[in-house]
Amino acid sequence: MKRGTILVVALLLGGCWGDNDDTTGSVSACATRLYPQYNPKVLQQCVDVCIKCDRGVTTTCTASCTLKGAH
Repeated sequence: MKRGTILVVALLLGGCWGDNDDTTGSVSACATRLYPQYNPKVLQQCVDVCIKCDRGVTTTCTASCTLKGAH
C-alpha cells in the first residue's frame, strides 16, 4: 500500500512541474494584448491575465497572483 501512495503523490506532484506555456512567449503576448502596460503586481490585471491567458479560474488565479506579490 505504501508504494501505491507514493506513486499517487508522485503523479500529483508531477503536474506541478509540467511544460510552461510561456516558453514561446504566448502568455506574455496575450497579457500585452489585454493590458498594453501590463503590471503583474496589480491584482486585477494579474488575475485577468491568469484567467484569459493561462485558462485559470478566479480562485486559483487570485491565490497565485497574491503569492507572486500582487496587491
